[in-house]
Amino acid sequence: MKIEKGQPGYIKAQKTKYLMWTIGEFAIVIAVFVLGYMQTKTRLNLFTVVAIVGCLPAAKMLVEFITMAPYKSIAPEKYQEIEEKTPLITTAYDMVITSTEKVMPADAIAISGHVVCVYASSPKTDEVLLAKHIKNILRDNHYDKMTVKIFHDYVAFLSRAEGMNNIAAVERSNNTRKERNIRKIILNISM
Repeated sequence: MKIEKGQPGYIKAQKTKYLMWTIGEFAIVIAVFVLGYMQTKTRLNLFTVVAIVGCLPAAKMLVEFITMAPYKSIAPEKYQEIEEKTPLITTAYDMVITSTEKVMPADAIAISGHVVCVYASSPKTDEVLLAKHIKNILRDNHYDKMTVKIFHDYVAFLSRAEGMNNIAAVERSNNTRKERNIRKIILNISM
């Protein structure tokens, strides 16, 4: 089963995929070079050119792996707890949100109505910059007056998300389409 962006375990799956592709592509490059050398007893042949050109996609996969390597997926226990406490609101997991200034990991996002709450366990995530970036992206996509709150403390995030779920249970508003669109926009700015 393919893990898609926004699902728990996405970062781990991407790192595994990029690592396997990198190893496979460099193995093919080495095999082509060795094959050419064994046949002609010199490296000045067409196989060497093919091997050199083959290094481009292999290097691209290596860069993708190196980019994702420092980040971790959300712990399964935290994912289960968030899902149990927030069945009525829209959530997303395992994101590495990119802005022009910084790359910031976010473990989980809870969206309800005009409120977006983000749990970012990494100390590298700048709360003010991430909130401003998400607000600007949402404003650019015609979602004005959004409240974006970033939490480094898991318990505070969980209690806020649970409160959002309780409000959603009382209001019974039909915002799921809007919330899915907001989720989609946020996933578009994530690696």
